[in-house]
Amino acid sequence: MDSHALAMSVYSVLPEIVVVATALFILFLDVVLPEENRRVLCWVSFFGVAIALFCVFALGPARIDGFSGMLSRDGLGAFFDMVILTACALTLLMATGYSEWEGTHKGEFYSLLLLSTSGMMIMAKGTDLMTVFLGLETMSIPIYVLVGFHRGRLSSIEGAFKYFLLGAFASGFFLYGIALIYAAAGTTKIPVLATMLYDPRLAESPLFLAGVGLLLVGFAFKVSLVPFHMWTPDAYEGAPTVVTAFMAAAVKAAAFAALIRVLLTALPGMQPVLWKVLWVLAVLTMTVGNLSALWQDNLKRLLAYSSIAHAGYILVGLVSGDLLGGQASLFYLLVYAFMNLGAFGVIILLAQKEDDGYDIRHLAGVGFRYPALGALLTLFLVSLAGIPPTAGFVGKFYLFSAAVKSGYIGLAVIGVLNSAASVYYYLRIVVFMYMTPAAADAPVPRPPRTAFSLALCVAAAAVLILGILPRDLLALAERSVLSILM
Repeated sequence: MDSHALAMSVYSVLPEIVVVATALFILFLDVVLPEENRRVLCWVSFFGVAIALFCVFALGPARIDGFSGMLSRDGLGAFFDMVILTACALTLLMATGYSEWEGTHKGEFYSLLLLSTSGMMIMAKGTDLMTVFLGLETMSIPIYVLVGFHRGRLSSIEGAFKYFLLGAFASGFFLYGIALIYAAAGTTKIPVLATMLYDPRLAESPLFLAGVGLLLVGFAFKVSLVPFHMWTPDAYEGAPTVVTAFMAAAVKAAAFAALIRVLLTALPGMQPVLWKVLWVLAVLTMTVGNLSALWQDNLKRLLAYSSIAHAGYILVGLVSGDLLGGQASLFYLLVYAFMNLGAFGVIILLAQKEDDGYDIRHLAGVGFRYPALGALLTLFLVSLAGIPPTAGFVGKFYLFSAAVKSGYIGLAVIGVLNSAASVYYYLRIVVFMYMTPAAADAPVPRPPRTAFSLALCVAAAAVLILGILPRDLLALAERSVLSILM
């Protein structure tokens, strides 16, 4: 590699370098800072993420290939850099208060969060299956540790153990799939695979089909598609709630970024077979996620099953397999990050501590006793349910419209019915807040810190503004998908 190619390679991963450098600096600060000044770690992490976000915008929309075509900073990669870094920044703002209440003002907590973020960004930009795998592992290993960060809580250890065990199996499936694809095609580069699949002998090769199947299993685990979703409720319930919010928003976005690139770039030639499989997965995921959420009284488990259902909605856009479907999926992933982080943020304030306060009955009377928190949680839940004029409604409208325009009318109808069913469990929470009298000894919410309040306000503003004025973001999503199709 000559000096110019090396410079361009470094240039293509400049935001990732900033994030990793910040993670290492946090570890250094953790050693030298006295215990009473540990809250500085959260702010240093936040400013590192803010600088990385600035680098994403400063690099502009131009395509930059790096590391001999193993990684590409194109429109899609830039879009997901924005989604992932925004989710990380909001998580860190909420962590300012959470860490004080739960004792996670530790260097390793923030460092692991940042290292996982760097893995997500690499995963979103990977143009070689091996790069995607490296990003996947860089993302996953810190998350396994973060899920079990509260070592004194049995549910945290249980969630981390299940997540790690099933995650290791999924990584094995993913890597074995790559090996079979390489054995059949002789390459793991995504653009090269796209051109080779015009040869029907490769597209119909049992070895190649087995490799693609195993690859999909790995992706299905990371985005919680049925029947590979079993880890999700336990991991979400056991993890520190601020980590749960980060997982639901950023991890899902990164895994879908890689899946979108593989499906739209490398495998469009397999559409007749592959899209039938995705159709079934989308229906199962939406239905099982929503039906399971109907019976949950624990708010974290309810939102976990809800996140499974939302993975099904996003898959509806991908089943369409065209520009409109990809655009709708990208838009919904960003919107989902805002409404999900917002909902978890309010729940963190309402709960007294981990393992206590996440029962839905604890919300009785919250709407009138604490009108600001009640209104914010109602807004995020209404958006998750897909009720206008919120961003969630616009996102679902475009997802189901893409399915109808591609001829998948049955899938769109099933999606709408599932969305209608989800209204029950989202509005059930609202009913508890406004129509159930509070107990005499009802707990008092935690007083929000300024940064925490700022995170909630940003999320609420995004949900409202993108619900009324979605055009600019939809145009950006369209350009991002076009950057990998042209």
